[in-house]
Amino acid sequence: MLTWDAILRIAEQGNPAPPQRVEKSAEEWRQQLSEEQFQVTRQAGTERPFSNEMCSRFEPGNYRCVCCGTLLFDGGEKFESGTGWPSFTQPVADNVIAYHADHSLPGRPRIETTCNCCDAHLGHVFPDGPPPSGLRYCMNAVALSKDDSPA
Repeated sequence: MLTWDAILRIAEQGNPAPPQRVEKSAEEWRQQLSEEQFQVTRQAGTERPFSNEMCSRFEPGNYRCVCCGTLLFDGGEKFESGTGWPSFTQPVADNVIAYHADHSLPGRPRIETTCNCCDAHLGHVFPDGPPPSGLRYCMNAVALSKDDSPA
């Protein structure tokens, strides 16, 4: 189980090798994604809070990177954070998410999360989630696709 200290260490020392690499040109991503998906995942944007029904749905299933299809989260790790974005306590594997120190907000450093396979911006992780991990992976819903297949 990942912890906040482990995530800080990974962000500082380097991310693990991904299970695969998916690389495309900006034009190829634009053809595949909606305008909002492109802006969020390829340009590190953020969707408006509470703008996607995925935030309030908790049916079983898996959450994948909308860009490359990599399995990122199991629906059993999803919880209601009240933030307006889908939130999870753990990824399905330690090597599917990459962690980067984000100093874009003055005085408030954060850890950005990206897909470790295709570098899609997903959101951020914070140390204010529920036990046992205490983590809150706060994801942009448009960066994820949900399916009902087993992990």
